[in-house]
Amino acid sequence: MDDIVKQAMAKWPKVPDCYGWLGLDARGNWYMRDDRAQACGSFASGIPGAKGSLLQHSKLIDFIGRNYAATADGCWYFQNGPQRVFVELEATPWIWRISPDGSICSHSEQTANFETAYVDEVGYAYLHTDLGFGLIHTQDVALAAQSIEAGTWVLEQCQRADLPRRFHYVADPQALSARRADEKKPA
Repeated sequence: MDDIVKQAMAKWPKVPDCYGWLGLDARGNWYMRDDRAQACGSFASGIPGAKGSLLQHSKLIDFIGRNYAATADGCWYFQNGPQRVFVELEATPWIWRISPDGSICSHSEQTANFETAYVDEVGYAYLHTDLGFGLIHTQDVALAAQSIEAGTWVLEQCQRADLPRRFHYVADPQALSARRADEKKPA
Protein backbone atom coordinates (compact mmCIF):
# COMPACT_ATOMS: atom_id res chain seq x y z
CA MET A 1 0.00 0.00 0.00
CA ASP A 2 1.26 3.48 -0.86
CA ASP A 3 2.58 5.59 2.04
CA ILE A 4 0.31 8.49 1.07
CA VAL A 5 -2.68 6.15 1.44
CA LYS A 6 -1.53 5.00 4.89
CA GLN A 7 -1.13 8.63 5.97
CA ALA A 8 -4.63 9.52 4.77
CA MET A 9 -6.09 6.53 6.62
CA ALA A 10 -4.42 7.66 9.84
CA LYS A 11 -5.61 11.26 9.38
CA TRP A 12 -9.24 10.38 8.51
CA PRO A 13 -10.02 6.98 10.09
CA LYS A 14 -13.82 7.09 9.79
CA VAL A 15 -14.50 7.81 6.11
CA PRO A 16 -17.51 5.77 4.90
CA ASP A 17 -16.97 2.90 2.49
CA CYS A 18 -17.88 3.29 -1.17
CA TYR A 19 -19.87 0.65 -3.07
CA GLY A 20 -20.87 0.19 -6.70
CA TRP A 21 -18.36 2.57 -8.28
CA LEU A 22 -15.55 0.23 -9.35
CA GLY A 23 -15.60 -3.07 -11.21
CA LEU A 24 -13.02 -5.62 -12.37
CA ASP A 25 -13.95 -7.58 -15.49
CA ALA A 26 -12.94 -11.09 -16.52
CA ARG A 27 -10.06 -9.72 -18.61
CA GLY A 28 -8.47 -7.73 -15.78
CA ASN A 29 -9.83 -4.33 -16.83
CA TRP A 30 -11.04 -1.76 -14.32
CA TYR A 31 -14.33 0.06 -14.90
CA MET A 32 -15.60 3.23 -13.25
CA ARG A 33 -19.34 2.96 -12.64
CA ASP A 34 -21.16 6.27 -12.37
CA ASP A 35 -24.82 6.67 -11.31
CA ARG A 36 -26.06 5.87 -14.81
CA ALA A 37 -24.07 2.63 -15.03
CA GLN A 38 -25.23 1.57 -11.56
CA ALA A 39 -28.86 2.26 -12.54
CA CYS A 40 -28.49 -0.22 -15.43
CA GLY A 41 -27.83 -3.10 -13.04
CA SER A 42 -25.01 -4.98 -11.40
CA PHE A 43 -21.55 -4.96 -12.93
CA ALA A 44 -21.65 -8.61 -13.94
CA SER A 45 -25.25 -8.51 -15.22
CA GLY A 46 -24.30 -8.24 -18.89
CA ILE A 47 -26.84 -5.44 -19.34
CA PRO A 48 -25.61 -2.81 -21.84
CA GLY A 49 -24.14 0.17 -20.00
CA ALA A 50 -23.95 -1.57 -16.59
CA LYS A 51 -20.17 -2.00 -16.69
CA GLY A 52 -19.53 1.74 -16.90
CA SER A 53 -16.44 3.38 -18.37
CA LEU A 54 -13.23 1.48 -19.03
CA LEU A 55 -10.34 3.04 -17.10
CA GLN A 56 -7.44 3.78 -19.43
CA HIS A 57 -5.25 6.14 -17.39
CA SER A 58 -2.16 4.02 -16.68
CA LYS A 59 -1.10 5.86 -13.50
CA LEU A 60 -4.60 5.48 -12.00
CA ILE A 61 -4.69 1.79 -12.94
CA ASP A 62 -1.25 1.28 -11.32
CA PHE A 63 -2.40 3.15 -8.19
CA ILE A 64 -5.48 0.94 -7.90
CA GLY A 65 -3.35 -2.18 -8.37
CA ARG A 66 -0.88 -1.17 -5.65
CA ASN A 67 -3.71 -0.50 -3.20
CA TYR A 68 -5.91 -3.51 -4.00
CA ALA A 69 -6.68 -5.77 -1.04
CA ALA A 70 -9.38 -7.88 0.61
CA THR A 71 -11.26 -7.79 3.87
CA ALA A 72 -11.30 -10.81 6.18
CA ASP A 73 -14.70 -11.79 4.76
CA GLY A 74 -13.45 -11.82 1.14
CA CYS A 75 -14.64 -8.46 -0.14
CA TRP A 76 -12.06 -6.89 -2.44
CA TYR A 77 -11.46 -3.15 -2.40
CA PHE A 78 -9.20 -0.37 -3.56
CA GLN A 79 -7.92 1.76 -0.68
CA ASN A 80 -8.34 5.28 -2.09
CA GLY A 81 -6.76 7.46 0.57
CA PRO A 82 -8.90 7.05 3.68
CA GLN A 83 -11.80 5.43 1.78
CA ARG A 84 -12.32 1.81 0.82
CA VAL A 85 -13.82 1.57 -2.66
CA PHE A 86 -15.26 -1.92 -2.88
CA VAL A 87 -14.86 -3.75 -6.20
CA GLU A 88 -17.57 -5.66 -8.03
CA LEU A 89 -16.05 -8.73 -9.65
CA GLU A 90 -17.26 -10.06 -12.97
CA ALA A 91 -15.36 -13.29 -12.35
CA THR A 92 -12.68 -13.58 -9.65
CA PRO A 93 -10.47 -11.22 -7.61
CA TRP A 94 -7.41 -12.02 -9.71
CA ILE A 95 -7.04 -12.33 -13.46
CA TRP A 96 -3.88 -14.26 -14.32
CA ARG A 97 -1.62 -13.66 -17.31
CA ILE A 98 0.68 -16.52 -18.26
CA SER A 99 4.03 -15.94 -19.98
CA PRO A 100 5.54 -18.38 -22.50
CA ASP A 101 8.04 -19.45 -19.82
CA GLY A 102 5.12 -20.42 -17.52
CA SER A 103 5.49 -17.51 -15.13
CA ILE A 104 2.29 -16.02 -13.71
CA CYS A 105 1.42 -12.35 -13.30
CA SER A 106 -1.79 -10.76 -12.03
CA HIS A 107 -3.87 -8.08 -13.72
CA SER A 108 -2.17 -5.67 -11.29
CA GLU A 109 1.28 -6.86 -12.40
CA GLN A 110 2.11 -8.83 -9.26
CA THR A 111 4.04 -12.05 -9.78
CA ALA A 112 2.53 -15.20 -8.36
CA ASN A 113 3.58 -18.78 -7.74
CA PHE A 114 1.47 -21.66 -9.01
CA GLU A 115 -0.33 -23.92 -6.53
CA THR A 116 -3.25 -25.57 -8.37
CA ALA A 117 -5.03 -25.36 -11.74
CA TYR A 118 -8.79 -25.79 -12.09
CA VAL A 119 -11.35 -26.03 -14.88
CA ASP A 120 -15.07 -25.51 -14.35
CA GLU A 121 -18.02 -27.26 -15.97
CA VAL A 122 -18.11 -24.69 -18.80
CA GLY A 123 -14.38 -24.93 -19.54
CA TYR A 124 -13.09 -21.76 -17.86
CA ALA A 125 -9.58 -22.20 -16.46
CA TYR A 126 -8.44 -20.89 -13.07
CA LEU A 127 -5.32 -20.88 -10.94
CA HIS A 128 -4.86 -20.86 -7.23
CA THR A 129 -1.53 -19.17 -6.42
CA ASP A 130 0.29 -17.86 -3.39
CA LEU A 131 -1.60 -14.55 -3.95
CA GLY A 132 -4.99 -16.21 -4.19
CA PHE A 133 -7.53 -17.51 -6.67
CA GLY A 134 -8.22 -16.17 -10.14
CA LEU A 135 -9.36 -16.72 -13.69
CA ILE A 136 -6.77 -17.29 -16.41
CA HIS A 137 -7.01 -14.54 -19.03
CA THR A 138 -8.71 -15.86 -22.17
CA GLN A 139 -5.69 -14.99 -24.31
CA ASP A 140 -3.45 -17.18 -22.15
CA VAL A 141 -5.49 -20.39 -21.96
CA ALA A 142 -3.33 -22.01 -24.66
CA LEU A 143 -0.19 -21.33 -22.58
CA ALA A 144 -1.91 -22.80 -19.53
CA ALA A 145 -2.85 -25.87 -21.58
CA GLN A 146 0.82 -26.36 -22.46
CA SER A 147 1.73 -26.45 -18.76
CA ILE A 148 -1.08 -28.93 -18.09
CA GLU A 149 -0.12 -31.17 -21.04
CA ALA A 150 3.54 -31.09 -19.97
CA GLY A 151 2.51 -32.24 -16.49
CA THR A 152 3.85 -29.06 -14.87
CA TRP A 153 0.34 -28.21 -13.66
CA VAL A 154 -2.15 -30.82 -12.47
CA LEU A 155 -5.72 -29.92 -13.39
CA GLU A 156 -8.64 -30.33 -10.98
CA GLN A 157 -12.36 -30.04 -11.73
CA CYS A 158 -14.52 -27.42 -10.01
CA GLN A 159 -18.04 -26.03 -10.14
CA ARG A 160 -18.30 -22.33 -10.99
CA ALA A 161 -21.11 -21.73 -8.47
CA ASP A 162 -18.90 -23.06 -5.64
CA LEU A 163 -15.86 -20.88 -6.36
CA PRO A 164 -16.67 -17.79 -4.23
CA ARG A 165 -17.35 -19.89 -1.13
CA ARG A 166 -14.50 -22.32 -1.76
CA PHE A 167 -11.89 -19.62 -2.41
CA HIS A 168 -13.34 -17.03 -0.03
CA TYR A 169 -14.24 -14.06 -2.22
CA VAL A 170 -17.35 -11.94 -2.66
CA ALA A 171 -18.32 -10.87 -6.20
CA ASP A 172 -20.80 -8.21 -5.05
CA PRO A 173 -19.69 -6.54 -1.79
CA GLN A 174 -22.60 -4.07 -1.89
CA ALA A 175 -25.16 -6.90 -1.81
CA LEU A 176 -23.35 -8.49 1.15
CA SER A 177 -23.28 -5.14 2.98
CA ALA A 178 -27.02 -4.65 2.35
CA ARG A 179 -27.83 -8.16 3.65
CA ARG A 180 -25.83 -7.52 6.80
CA ALA A 181 -27.59 -4.19 7.36
CA ASP A 182 -30.98 -5.90 6.98
CA GLU A 183 -29.98 -8.58 9.50
CA LYS A 184 -29.15 -5.89 12.06
CA LYS A 185 -32.58 -4.24 11.76
CA PRO A 186 -35.01 -5.05 14.56
CA ALA A 187 -37.73 -7.49 13.53
